[in-house]
Formats: sequence, C-alpha cells, structure tokens
Amino acid sequence: MSQEDSPGPDLVPMSVTGLMLDPTSNVPIVILRDLDRTLFLPIWIGVAEAQAIALRIEGVTTPRPLTHDLLLQMCERLGGTIEKIVISDLREGTFIAEIHLDPAEPKRILDARPSDAIALALRAQAPIYVRRAVLDQAQIVTGTLDPTDDEERIRRVLEEMNPNDPGRYTM
Repeated sequence: MSQEDSPGPDLVPMSVTGLMLDPTSNVPIVILRDLDRTLFLPIWIGVAEAQAIALRIEGVTTPRPLTHDLLLQMCERLGGTIEKIVISDLREGTFIAEIHLDPAEPKRILDARPSDAIALALRAQAPIYVRRAVLDQAQIVTGTLDPTDDEERIRRVLEEMNPNDPGRYTM
C-alpha cells in the first residue's frame, strides 16, 4: 500500500477473526481484530448476515447468488468496485458502516449495517476499517485476549461484558 493509498491515522485496519454465538442470548457475533492482534471488536449481528459471512469464510459456493453476491455482481457489472468498508460511527449502541465505492472522484459512499458491509467486503476482498473514535467508544476487548486464545476463552471474556455496553445488537 503506497503512502497515498494509506487509510489515514483515524482508520484502523481490521480483519474478521470469526463468528460465534453470544453465550447468553445465542445471537451471532462477528469478531473483528486489528492487524496487530491486540484489539478485538465484537459486533452482534443478525442470523442471515452471520450465515452470509460464514459461507464466505468457509469458501462455500452456492448454486444461486445470495443477496451479498448479487449486490457485488450488480456493482461490478455497473462498472463499480468496492474500495473499502468503514465502521464509521456508534450511535445509541448501534454501529454504523459505510461502503466506499470507486476510488475515483466523485466519491460514492453508501450507508450500511456493519454485518452487510462486512459480508460484502469479504466477497469483494476489500479492506475493513474501523474509525479509531468508534474503537474508543465501543466495548472493545484489549490486552485480555491473546491471538492464540481459543473460542472458549473469547466466549468467557464476552460473557463478562455488560449487556448494556455499546455495540450490542438488539433484535
């Protein structure tokens, strides 16, 4: 990545570490981790979005396009590309995401749910970023997890989180 392609100091590159179920509510959680593997950002998501993310992570190809596959196909056939997605805000306990299209001007940014943006980014092999201000606001897990921790250890840490902390997904 060249200096001019750099996302800037306010954007933290993240990757999808995996999916798990909230041990108390059985709601799916997508776990994002920074590239230094020191920050974990759990985002509670819906079941359909969790399935879309899981299928992509596992490399499963469906005989017909699912919604996120269809959106990517439409974007590409209309001459667009997914440049990146950004978890850009946290308002009243709800994460807000942006899908950045086409690196050329004029910039095109679409409002999206983080789960849909992540599912789309995985399909487009686009980078995932979180604004540093969002990480500062959110219930992030720092320093308490090691990159080699297994799902059980992560589950125990998540169980200790307060259900009213920012970033909880409510159904």
